Amino acid sequence: MPLIHMRIDNRLIHGQVTVAWVSYLGADHIIVVNDKVAQDPIQKQLLPNAARGVKTSVLGIDETIEYLDSEKAQKEKIMVVAKFPSDALDLIEKGAEPKEVIVGNQATLPGTKPKHITRSIAVTEDQAPIYRAIADKGYTLRSKVMPSDSGMDFIKALEKNGL
Repeated sequence: MPLIHMRIDNRLIHGQVTVAWVSYLGADHIIVVNDKVAQDPIQKQLLPNAARGVKTSVLGIDETIEYLDSEKAQKEKIMVVAKFPSDALDLIEKGAEPKEVIVGNQATLPGTKPKHITRSIAVTEDQAPIYRAIADKGYTLRSKVMPSDSGMDFIKALEKNGL
């Protein structure tokens, strides 16, 4: 599969993704992955516009796996933006093999009581085991806002915060 990068970021497409990460990675296709977002016609229209001319698809989990397996995808450098850690884990469990997994922004969700791992990353007790499951699949999760950041070991940051 041509998946060069996976970012877990519930803000989905924003300036950091389109300007910094796409350029740094040389990605030519962004796939936003979340089953609910993929069913929202407004999001499906707005997110490609936010990508500033980069080819963008808004797909559910199974659609993404199907696309990554396609002949068309083999000619692309794909960056996946998974809305939640559960989306990232589902993709990996269904066969996606990103070269790296970066934890980006995870804004506090209404009605939750998360711990703030960083200024921009809130994690609930329910989400912590999902991040660990991704790490258990052989991925070193790093938290990086910008590609030039050294980042931090995300699993160690969870432990430090009691998660």
